[in-house]
Amino acid sequence: MSEQPTLEWDLPSPFTVNITVSPEDTDRLGHANNVVYLRWLEEVSWAHIESLGMTWALHQETGKAMAITRTEIDYLASANAGDQLVLGTWLTDFDGRFRSARQFQLIRKTDGKTLVRALSTHACVDMKTQRPSRMPTEFKRILGDVLVQGGRGLEG
Repeated sequence: MSEQPTLEWDLPSPFTVNITVSPEDTDRLGHANNVVYLRWLEEVSWAHIESLGMTWALHQETGKAMAITRTEIDYLASANAGDQLVLGTWLTDFDGRFRSARQFQLIRKTDGKTLVRALSTHACVDMKTQRPSRMPTEFKRILGDVLVQGGRGLEG
């Protein structure tokens, strides 16, 4: 078995999840469907913040959540059924009050090729009213501790 290439990340120390593209993830063109990429972005985002202690229980306790306000995805190459992928993410912007931004990079393990780069922006909302709200102290502490400099932020 050949050795897999070193993965070249856009930013240091990503939080990562491994993904195997299933046949169900593909569309009529035979590659991963755009809706599936969005699902993967959401899954890695939740896994990342939950690993930091920003659990759903904390969201319920504070009555606040970070809602996606925008997602930009650059599809650079296709992922096909059976591909082994690594999806990395970083928190790349945080205003300390309402907004944050998260950057993503999806790499195929076999050749080290970046398939997708994405950026999502988020706003803190009150879970009952779904209106913008200041972040609770717990969110500020967690997000402030993991901010990575040098990425694409809120201004893109």
